[in-house]
Amino acid sequence: MRLTTLDNGLTVATDAMPSVESASVGLWVGVGTRHEKPSENGLAHLIEHMVFKGTAKRDAAAIAREIEDVGGHMNAYTSREQTAYYAKVLADDVPVAIDLISDIVQNSVFDPAELDRERAVIVQEIAQVNDTPDDVIFDHFQTAAFPDQGLGRPVLGTAEVVRSVPRQSLVDYVAQSYGADSCILSVAGRVDHDRVVELAAERFSAMPSKTTKTTDLGQYAGGEIRVERELEQLHVILGFRGTSFDDPDFYTLQVLSMIYGGGMSSRLFQEVREKRGLAYSIYSFTSAYLDDGLLGVYAGTGADEVGEVMPVICDQLRAIPDELDESELARAKIQLKSSLLMSRESTSARCEQLANHFLVHGRLPDLADIIENVEKVDPAAIRAMVERLLSAPPTLTAVGPTGTLESYDAIRARLS
Repeated sequence: MRLTTLDNGLTVATDAMPSVESASVGLWVGVGTRHEKPSENGLAHLIEHMVFKGTAKRDAAAIAREIEDVGGHMNAYTSREQTAYYAKVLADDVPVAIDLISDIVQNSVFDPAELDRERAVIVQEIAQVNDTPDDVIFDHFQTAAFPDQGLGRPVLGTAEVVRSVPRQSLVDYVAQSYGADSCILSVAGRVDHDRVVELAAERFSAMPSKTTKTTDLGQYAGGEIRVERELEQLHVILGFRGTSFDDPDFYTLQVLSMIYGGGMSSRLFQEVREKRGLAYSIYSFTSAYLDDGLLGVYAGTGADEVGEVMPVICDQLRAIPDELDESELARAKIQLKSSLLMSRESTSARCEQLANHFLVHGRLPDLADIIENVEKVDPAAIRAMVERLLSAPPTLTAVGPTGTLESYDAIRARLS
């Protein structure tokens, strides 16, 4: 892996994979949903859509044709802290991918007619999520955990904002937030670092150096949101305050989540699905941010079964420190390590890992250091992490027939 900073502050990073025939190219921008004002919620995601709708020299059809003319594909995503524009191409076509990405990010025209059409598309996307309970519950989970702050607002935004946000707000947001100092151009595959730097210097020379963005500190609160709906299943998330990316206990939480509900051998899968047959889908997950984080457990179960599922979720977490054995801990560690190492076979994964790690830590990832941190996790660290999780109010969200779900206070009492 190699790293170069251009004169305007843009970081260029490459991860060479000489044995492959392709390359993944992406520009990661260190702004997302949490950097929006409440009146702008959904703006970052709307921009992500609109940059594909035409630039000063290419219309939407030309953008699509040029990447597919070389057999590649291009896409983008918005998260709470980042926006990414990326492509996968054959190694010889890396210049095409860099040229296209640089053009859409720097030269989009935000045509009013295209904007009106895309507003309607995103409103339909929001409606689709709202109609999908096992999607929308995660938005409710964020809102309950981080109320009245950027981390708690949905990435897609609200239909009201998407319909009404002025075009000029998109132009201003890009001008203020897409500065070179908050971006990284990441390339992984059969690439030459010096050539990538040369291309980046040519294509991104006009990018402004500085980013102006406002970030409110994450303030986990916990609490509950229940949405009563006529559904066949009750969708539930029970969660806790987790760790930020740079928390010393970040890897402890990753190992704990794997033990708790991270795979088919995990405690929750074995106890809830295999032994009791109470749910088809149950798993734990972590969400880390620059200054805070979450651990959550999702379960899709029946209204009659939830009365048994929730006590198991609570009891299994509390029991881990006293029942953890060496084989269970070792299995969780090897699952994490193998997942990391297997992902190294993918240009797309390596491109994204490189960009994410740099935006969070300001340096290239060190695989040996990551593996060492996973290996350091011991039973004492797991015990301390469980105690830490249980010391803050939990977050409970539910969508479906919620009448049989016990009260927030009753669930909180189970965890004490």
